[in-house]
Amino acid sequence: MAATAAQRLVIENCAIATVDADDTEYASGHVVVAGTRIESIGPGPAPEGLQNVVRRVDGTGHLLTPGLVNTHHHFYQWITRGLATDHNLFNWLVALYPTWARIDEPMAYAAAQGSLAMMARGGVTTAMDHHYVYPRGAGDLSGAIIRAASETGVRFTLARGSMDRGTSDGGLPPDFAVETLDGALAATEATIDQYHDDSFDAMTQIAVAPCSPFSVTTELLLQGAELARRKGVRLHTHGSETVEEEKFCHELFGMGPTDYFASTGWLGDDVWMAHCVHMNDSDIDAFARTKTGVAHCPSSNARLGAGIARVPDMLAAGVPVGLGVDGTASNESGELHTELRNALLINRLGSHREAALNARQALRLGTFGGAQVLGRAGQLGSIEAGKVADLVLWRLDTLAHASIADPVTALVFGAAAPVTLSLVGGRPVVEDGRLLHVDEDAVARSTRDQARRLARIAAEG
Repeated sequence: MAATAAQRLVIENCAIATVDADDTEYASGHVVVAGTRIESIGPGPAPEGLQNVVRRVDGTGHLLTPGLVNTHHHFYQWITRGLATDHNLFNWLVALYPTWARIDEPMAYAAAQGSLAMMARGGVTTAMDHHYVYPRGAGDLSGAIIRAASETGVRFTLARGSMDRGTSDGGLPPDFAVETLDGALAATEATIDQYHDDSFDAMTQIAVAPCSPFSVTTELLLQGAELARRKGVRLHTHGSETVEEEKFCHELFGMGPTDYFASTGWLGDDVWMAHCVHMNDSDIDAFARTKTGVAHCPSSNARLGAGIARVPDMLAAGVPVGLGVDGTASNESGELHTELRNALLINRLGSHREAALNARQALRLGTFGGAQVLGRAGQLGSIEAGKVADLVLWRLDTLAHASIADPVTALVFGAAAPVTLSLVGGRPVVEDGRLLHVDEDAVARSTRDQARRLARIAAEG
């Protein structure tokens, strides 16, 4: 029996930024989607005579880009937004760890729904969550987070985090918020076995992700790296975020964060780290040489006063760099498309000034750069035939953008652009700014209720 021909969706008459290796752009072009994949792309309207076309989208007044890729987040923080707003990282963590340690499965699910809804509505088609708080008796937190991602319809990486260094061992989290070494490793391996999909079109992937040098033991880093490589999954953690972390590593390990990570097997092309704000030339060279990736989180870095990451220098050296929202307790907006603008503006405050980043480099960070960091550059992050059809159609003909001649400049420098259509694997997840698969109003009510419940439980001690 002959195979059934894939149904086609056509988007045409729009500006297109492919973010391919040549930065190919079309002032007015088309994309043909066949099933879950991009079939063709080119200038002008779609070819005549296409078969099995089930939908045509007129993109007049719009810009089509690859879907945005988020490379660092903490979904659970959606229900602790707006707290400790004038703290640096270490004081912020000390203030919030006791509350976070009270989360349970209903809270984690609601917080994941809120985080995912906000990102998807703003053009994110691939999300990730670094979840590392697993209180005893809290339920199936990983399963709840993955379920929320599946319901929203976005592609997802769960970085299954862990902490095993509590305050009694010189760490920052309270002892009741950490796992044992063996417990963390066993739970991480079980999560990989249950959920990780390494196929081309994978919707769910798992990474091994001990939290940070100041919340995990050296043994957890060593054995976590061994576990990840034995299972063939990626590795993720926080690195070089603040001057306080630098001091902590020198006092505890006798070396800076990058050298410490190198000593534990945590540099490599299967590793990406969040923040990497305080990197010297030697650190950047080590990341470039090993192709270790970076999740740049400009708004969170600014919120916590962490500093300005040397993104232009990293890119010049060949370090893979993507963008991250970070947790919404340090970036209350929870949006990635605003990070395109913030990455550009904040990096221009650094030594490179106006030459630090341009609009197209910022768009690349949020799309192809993120795909590189997550190890999926062969499948997503650019508009090319054969890749998965993760696409976003941004409306640029309204008051906010209509007088900006260049569409990429409008998207990056201008106000947050509304999303007319977002596709994940060719399947619509957003239409005219509204989510299609979850009820935003119901999610808002649920997150409010769970935030109040968590605050009440934390206050009771």
